[in-house]
Amino acid sequence: MSASELSGRTDEEREPRRKRAPWGVIALVLLAGLALIRNGSGEFDSGPPQPAKAAAPDVTHAPAGADPTPSEQAEAEGVQPLERSVPDRVRIPVIQVDAPVTQVGVDPDGWVAAPPPDDPNLAGWFDGAVTPGEKGTAVVVGHVDNKMGPAVFYGLGALKKGNHVEVDRQDGKTAVFEVYGVEVFEKSDFPGDRVYGSKGTPELRLITCGGDYTKQSGYQGNVVVFARLVEVR
Repeated sequence: MSASELSGRTDEEREPRRKRAPWGVIALVLLAGLALIRNGSGEFDSGPPQPAKAAAPDVTHAPAGADPTPSEQAEAEGVQPLERSVPDRVRIPVIQVDAPVTQVGVDPDGWVAAPPPDDPNLAGWFDGAVTPGEKGTAVVVGHVDNKMGPAVFYGLGALKKGNHVEVDRQDGKTAVFEVYGVEVFEKSDFPGDRVYGSKGTPELRLITCGGDYTKQSGYQGNVVVFARLVEVR
């Protein structure tokens, strides 16, 4: 069923019938499908900001005596995973993102569907994975640009460690995530397990196109933001 067909039914009507795909299926679908996110128009000479090397995600464990990571601090302060609730809106104040979130699934060809390209201020939550704030890794995607100009995630590559991402949910709660890494990966060598694998805590990935651009094949990579839940409001 397409995202447009889903939009005609309420969340309460959908939720009881939705079955989550096994992790192996999700990994394969995402690994292939996210490369199908629209490549953007490439009409803007400056291009989107690219991630700084200093923002590469810290995937190692902190040494004894080191300051706690955001997730460790959140756990110490009592931030617990949330129950499932569909996201309504995503805000990233530092790059002036304030956008509604639609559900995206898998299209008839088996790819992860991107948000409609004609709306530049619309993000998409992949509804085959967890919702933002649940234990596991939630995924929100968005276009970098379209024929009209920069789109919702144009500035994603400018994010740095410590920046916050806020996700409003249908249960009235806001899940606040702290960025701990930003990288760009070649679509031909996308590390699906590293990006989508669960770390046992609530995490969020924001993804858009980026990297080198050619007229023949569009953007050659994906910008990926790694973030952890640090607060619930």
